[in-house]
Amino acid sequence: MDIQINDPKLKNEIPKRSFVTAIARGLSVMRAFRDQSDRLTLSDVARLVSLPRATARRCLLTLRALGYVESQGRYFSLSPQVLTLAQAYLSSSPLPRVAQNSLERVSEILGESCSLSLLHGDEVIYIARSTRKRIGSLHRDVGSHLPAHCTSMGRVLLAALSDADLEAYLETTRLEKFTRRTVTDKTLLRAQIDKVKTRGYCIVDQELELDLLSIALPVHNASGRVIAALNVSAQASHITKKQLVDKFLPVLRDAVREMRPLLIG
Repeated sequence: MDIQINDPKLKNEIPKRSFVTAIARGLSVMRAFRDQSDRLTLSDVARLVSLPRATARRCLLTLRALGYVESQGRYFSLSPQVLTLAQAYLSSSPLPRVAQNSLERVSEILGESCSLSLLHGDEVIYIARSTRKRIGSLHRDVGSHLPAHCTSMGRVLLAALSDADLEAYLETTRLEKFTRRTVTDKTLLRAQIDKVKTRGYCIVDQELELDLLSIALPVHNASGRVIAALNVSAQASHITKKQLVDKFLPVLRDAVREMRPLLIG
């Protein structure tokens, strides 16, 4: 099995003897349930994580013994105890707690959902969301993950990378096409990211989903380092890019300005 290390900088930094393959396999088995049916067979799991059936079975039985997996007949599913892993992060990181009030205020003013995310590998992961009701395919919760290359938050976070890290991302990431508008040419994507650096914000127009328009800008901590991205999404059929800049951008800027002095470290 080819275990994927998401951070390219760590691939050459972790000595082979220090890498615990058993842990990596167990986590990959848990991730197999991502974007799948709530129940999987042993064969399903083995296929999804490219493991021999015997290895996948040992991982599943171990996770069941620890309470992270449940089984019924030939089917396996994640148990609610998996949520304690996410809760451990949310309770130990000040960022979601600091951001939540600001996200709710943005949603109240603009009438749209507001999200906060981090860059992880080639994806963005939602770590906080306003509780405002979302519509249709816009319904994404904490823990949701999206490709960085075609999302406004992703491009904001890619723009904050060093030149070397951005080059590594562009060299290794496959740019999947989601709509006819999705930028999949790496030279064009680099130009878009450079534009984000100049503007200080990013608008993505229907590159992830048709009728989905979003705007994002970076969240800095008190020392000035970019640590997250804040965004609002809306239906392209109901709003224009000019309205995003004129109406949404000032509200988002106020929100990140409010959060910054509270984010120490």
